[in-house]
Amino acid sequence: MRALDLTLLTDLYELTMMQGYFKNPTDQVVVFDAFYRQNPCDGGYAIAAGLEQVIEYIRDLHFSPDDVEYLRGLNLFDDDFLEYLRGFHFTGDIYAIPEGTVVFPREPLLKVVAPVMEAQLVETAILNIINHQSLIATKASRVVYAAKGDGIMEFGLRRAQGPDAGIYGARAAVIGGCVGTSNVLTGKMFGVPVKGTHAHSWIMSFPDEYTAFKTYAKLYPNACLLLVDTYDVLDSGVPNAIRVFKEMKEKDPNFHGYGIRIDSGDLAYLSKKAYEMLEAAGFGDAIISASSDLDEYLIDSLKAQGATINSWGVGTNLITSKDCPAFGGVYKLAAIKDKDDEDFVPKIKLSENTEKITNPGNKTIYRIYDKATGKIRADLICMVNETFDESKDMIIFDPIETWKKTKIKGGTYTLRELLVPVFQKGLCVYTSPSVMEMQAICKKEQETLWPETRRLVNPQKVYVDLSDKLYKVKSQLLEEMSMKALDLQ
Repeated sequence: MRALDLTLLTDLYELTMMQGYFKNPTDQVVVFDAFYRQNPCDGGYAIAAGLEQVIEYIRDLHFSPDDVEYLRGLNLFDDDFLEYLRGFHFTGDIYAIPEGTVVFPREPLLKVVAPVMEAQLVETAILNIINHQSLIATKASRVVYAAKGDGIMEFGLRRAQGPDAGIYGARAAVIGGCVGTSNVLTGKMFGVPVKGTHAHSWIMSFPDEYTAFKTYAKLYPNACLLLVDTYDVLDSGVPNAIRVFKEMKEKDPNFHGYGIRIDSGDLAYLSKKAYEMLEAAGFGDAIISASSDLDEYLIDSLKAQGATINSWGVGTNLITSKDCPAFGGVYKLAAIKDKDDEDFVPKIKLSENTEKITNPGNKTIYRIYDKATGKIRADLICMVNETFDESKDMIIFDPIETWKKTKIKGGTYTLRELLVPVFQKGLCVYTSPSVMEMQAICKKEQETLWPETRRLVNPQKVYVDLSDKLYKVKSQLLEEMSMKALDLQ
């Protein structure tokens, strides 16, 4: 599936605009920013994900003979434009924030600097890939946070919106912190752990529950997680599981990796009672796993109720991000120049909704850390090639309420640039880490957040502000546009 040609994974208007540029030749090079405006799930942050698939898409971007003939059949495109498409390939630059990084609204997760036709074509696929995986990685990070160190297994494949959502959603969930997935193809493709137990049908296919448990334990003695709620958790399931555990322990004193899974009922009450029974029988170290339509809020509630669950299987609500099914990323023109010009001309999109006013120019992002704690103070969007002296005071400006500004005292902060080169002149210059390495990056990244930002309800926002230079550029453009609007009245 990774070799799938996605060239035509685009909205039709990208191609009609391309033909428009082709028919009206231009040497314009443009800057497009891909960003989002609001954190998913009313949270305090998001997790960047999907860059590896963007790289694969750009590398393989070409129009096959079949693609060209299909477009010809739409009767929208002229022969000269279709011939141009036969030799098309991406020649621009792409910068992006690495996968696993915590990110915030309005800062570019990815920046395209390319001839206008090329930059226009890649919009849809880039947003499709980044929006989906960033959404699921963010949701997973919230679920993992709620579990407070317990393992979270992703097993939502059967409820995902199709194979791609299941495969790449599971990939993103592992980046976000899940210890593994039930999705075997994701395991094969990305080298992530695959995990699972058995279904109720396994138990129902045997004459009795005990025989089903015993047979399964013999097959998988070191991964023996028994589903105990087929008939009755406390009167049947747990007693039969204990009986099997005792028999296995007698045969092999090193018997380990065993436990139970509860998939229905009052998980807090049942888990506490099950633990009492297991501990009394000498199996207090048994895994107690739970599933049943879990999300971060239910897990948080169960922890508060003293549930003795130490492993969680999360499916539907994670793989679909059920309470927030869309990430909302956008792709906006930020600057433009003729091919031989040195400097870009900043462009701005206006709106009656102030949150939709874009930040103009060819930009980059710096993360500002508190020097004493290593925690994030703010993110700074600035013009490319701006330099800063960490020993000096810094003034940063709110991008929406531009009269608000913050002074960060010199010597109290450190800076890290977030955008890294991915493509240069059409060639990939970036090597993606493995998914498990991205998971480790993501864990470290979240440790730079203040606890108030990570909380599930009413989190404290992290400010994404503008440098003095970018603030002045934006203010000037807003003033110019305002004067033009007055002239039209």
